[in-house]
Amino acid sequence: MSQYLLLKQGTIHNAVDEEAFVADILIEDGKIKKIAPVLEGKVINEAAVIDAMGIDVYPGFVDAHCHLGLDGYAVGFAGQDFNELGDPVTPQLSAIDAINPQDETFRMAREGGVTCVSTGPGSSNVIGGTFCIIKTYGNRVDDMIVREKAAMKIAFGENPKNCYKEKGVYSRMSVAAKLREVLQKTIIYDKKLREAGCETSWNEINRGSGEGQVDISKMPAYDAKLEAMLPVIRGEIPLKAHAHRADDICTAIRIAKEFHLGLRLDHVTDGALIAKELGAEHFPVAVGPSFGHATKYELKNKGFETPAILADAGCEVSIITDSPVIEERYLPLCAGRAIYNGMREFDALRAITIQAARHIGAEDRVGSIEEGKDADFVLLKGTPFSVDARILYTIINGEIVYQSGE
Repeated sequence: MSQYLLLKQGTIHNAVDEEAFVADILIEDGKIKKIAPVLEGKVINEAAVIDAMGIDVYPGFVDAHCHLGLDGYAVGFAGQDFNELGDPVTPQLSAIDAINPQDETFRMAREGGVTCVSTGPGSSNVIGGTFCIIKTYGNRVDDMIVREKAAMKIAFGENPKNCYKEKGVYSRMSVAAKLREVLQKTIIYDKKLREAGCETSWNEINRGSGEGQVDISKMPAYDAKLEAMLPVIRGEIPLKAHAHRADDICTAIRIAKEFHLGLRLDHVTDGALIAKELGAEHFPVAVGPSFGHATKYELKNKGFETPAILADAGCEVSIITDSPVIEERYLPLCAGRAIYNGMREFDALRAITIQAARHIGAEDRVGSIEEGKDADFVLLKGTPFSVDARILYTIINGEIVYQSGE
């Protein structure tokens, strides 16, 4: 039997239309079924109701870049699972294998209205592994997944240099060379697979699918790293580039264009210095974390004015926490600081909703209030962007997962 929930007469900020409007929202089995000025009928009479009159209803907030669930709250080393420091090239690693849904940070995220995140490996490695997209509610990560492998993490600049300067990655030239080497090897690996009649991969054959007319004798030797990179060079997932300094941002773009790859630019601390150029390139940018002290050289230009400058230059901008650098629950407050520093409020809302969803490739399910999408909402009185914002309800997949006063 279907489960229904009705949000009655809320003020809807759908992240699509700039002007808010009052309407009813019918939720069926975790999806947005119908939005209308007034909904009536047998189903409506049977639905559980939240009286949202005088309450502002926003899409659930989306963080396009964080490490939620991979760095335990108040745990220390036992919970630090976001960086693998044994090898600078680890594309075979998958975030889903390290996420702890029982960590307290998930509850805190829901309290801040964050309902969906892209979380994954840190920036120690030239290639770090795959990010996944998950909801912030659940006991088992397998049941929280929106997309298991959403992007391949790569990193430029100080972090891989500092982590591997004794292991052959001493300069930015080495970082770029390592990445190019793996991409070229993957292209060759892919060609050998196809020459053997394999249009998928060893992994798919070993799972019992994709074998067809494959000549096993012609297959290349199995390589876990290159298997993991196949979706990148085939255009199935983008590179997700950690890049702060302007020259590192440009190197990421140069390599992506050289190999005809999808690319998402994350952090983009120096983005204001090359805003015109980034606007012309049309690669999505995710800015942050912008709170806190500049703890290293490549952060010296960090600031909350960057999202506005990039948006004005024509970039599609998301705002990110990079949690645990900034606590996940403060994502809407980061958007508020961007507004204070010149970003239009509607642009800031979209930077933590629909544009963040586009950045991670989940816009078909989350990021806006539209019929057919997941029923993820944040309900409060007033704006979520102020320090004194008080969220009344957070709803994920049509289920109330946080209620003020609990």
